[in-house]
Amino acid sequence: MASVFTKIINGELPGRFVYEDDDIVAFLTIAPMTQGHTLVVPRAEIDNWQDVEPAVFSRVMEVSQLIGKAVCQAFGAQRAGVIIAGLEVPHLHVHVFPAYNLADFGFAHVDNNPSAESLDAAQAKIKAALADLQSSAS
Repeated sequence: MASVFTKIINGELPGRFVYEDDDIVAFLTIAPMTQGHTLVVPRAEIDNWQDVEPAVFSRVMEVSQLIGKAVCQAFGAQRAGVIIAGLEVPHLHVHVFPAYNLADFGFAHVDNNPSAESLDAAQAKIKAALADLQSSAS
């Protein structure tokens, strides 16, 4: 049975995507620790990060680093947090979020009911930051 992330990737469930390529996608979580909390997910269903091929894991982390730069720029954070928990959905995903202090690193205080407007605004800010980063790199 397809994971919830595969259903989002395939368009069967809604998702606010900020990045997509042939192998990796990034979309906003519906339970953010901070505004801009993004999940970086391989298209292939891989359960445990320890089981992923090193080249795929490297690509996931490369995109996570790019998203980290974008969320810092978009939300004025000096740091981006990264967590691989793997307990919520059996599909490898990296949590990347603007981090302002250590209290931001936890699932106990997520916003379980973010407004559609705040998610839409976060998506727009991250996409704009990614476009800016990509144009700066060229």
